[in-house]
Amino acid sequence: MAKKITTVFFCQECGHESSKWMGQCPACKKWNTFVEEKVSVTGSGMGGSAKTTPMREAVKPVEIGAISMKEEERVSTGIVELDRVLGGGIMQGSLILVGGDPGIGKSTLLLQTCRLLANAGHKVLYISGEESLKQIKLRAMRIGDFQDNMLLLCETNLAVVEETIRHSEPEVVIIDSIQTMYQESVASAPGSVSQVREATNVFLQLAKGMGISIFIVGHVTKEGTVAGPRVLEHMVDTVLYFEGDRYASYRILRGVKNRFGSTNEIGVFEMRKEGLVEVENPSEYMLSGKPVGASGSVVVCSVEGTRPILIEIQALVSRTNFGIPRRQTTGTDFNRVNLLMAVLEKRLGLQIGDCDAYVNIAGGMKISEPAIDLGLIMAIVSSFKNRAVDEKTLVFGEVGLSGEVRAVNMAQQRVQEAKKLGYETVVMPRVNLEGMDSGCMDGIKVVGVGGIGEAIELI
Repeated sequence: MAKKITTVFFCQECGHESSKWMGQCPACKKWNTFVEEKVSVTGSGMGGSAKTTPMREAVKPVEIGAISMKEEERVSTGIVELDRVLGGGIMQGSLILVGGDPGIGKSTLLLQTCRLLANAGHKVLYISGEESLKQIKLRAMRIGDFQDNMLLLCETNLAVVEETIRHSEPEVVIIDSIQTMYQESVASAPGSVSQVREATNVFLQLAKGMGISIFIVGHVTKEGTVAGPRVLEHMVDTVLYFEGDRYASYRILRGVKNRFGSTNEIGVFEMRKEGLVEVENPSEYMLSGKPVGASGSVVVCSVEGTRPILIEIQALVSRTNFGIPRRQTTGTDFNRVNLLMAVLEKRLGLQIGDCDAYVNIAGGMKISEPAIDLGLIMAIVSSFKNRAVDEKTLVFGEVGLSGEVRAVNMAQQRVQEAKKLGYETVVMPRVNLEGMDSGCMDGIKVVGVGGIGEAIELI
């Protein structure tokens, strides 16, 4: 078999392969993302024919009924919010990718997880390609005491890392980060498409072959996605994103892919000097500091997975001093706010087309659920008319283009969350009242509305 060295070009954004350099990638349409890399191709030579290899016993197909199953045990990380996002704990032999902005707390969260696992008797190996041993020790001292089950390694050579994992046989491995790992046989720089793909493939084989749970830290691009080829997210079992403003104290851990659990759950943390602390009641935390008697402030209920969370929506509407009104949103979809303002102007005749509008989700949460539409509508009208909404009123419901208020899921759980936090009135879609338990509405006033006109009359 002859081995031939050839040159190909890879797109650093999406991993598209081309035989020649191009200014624009035909797959992702990005400019100047192609890099040159040398690869080795093994062939049978000109005119040769491939030899037929006999099928091995291990690769023969197996009937699905002949596969024995047993309940897989999950390992608790000791952090309830992280266990919730993972689907109940760490699945043995899983490969987990953790992404997030620089300084958001990815390494801190994983170091805290290592501490709790090591103190629980699990053997943990933390491999860093970005920090020295003393730097990791310095961060660890701020978190707490560690047991001897915690092992540290500073290495970027993939062959050395693989040999260390096979020799030490840990239960959990942390790779910080995948962009620093390199394979000497791959002729490209660390962090390139080929290096990231090769490193991920090695860790995938180690996780499945040895039954080791491996956490991989991935850098993100300015768009907020994991840097490197898209195949990286396809290869791993779970993808977690750490969200939030690095200058604020809160952090949101969100699962966008999970082969062993739900992808709708979130974990809420608060950054303190001793590390990340779980927020047991996110609703109360997000509503802290809410103004009293201020116009444009409405409390809505959004559902993340199985957890209802109460959030404050703030709106500021004022006449513009320019020819084109300015619209700005923080934490919600900009186009959705423009659509709802058009519905208000068309269906209710409110002259807000020449007004500046600023909408903010207090606390820094990013919410795209349609159930907050009615809250956005009431906050905008409240600010426009300068009339405050009762501070003990909760609002939720989806709004259609005709101005109708449509049903949302988990309405009963939203009402129960409002009762738990002391709210007296809930404004919700009328169609959701039919399937609700009568006991759920005891002690709280529930107002069903069929259109935005009925909801605006309550202001």
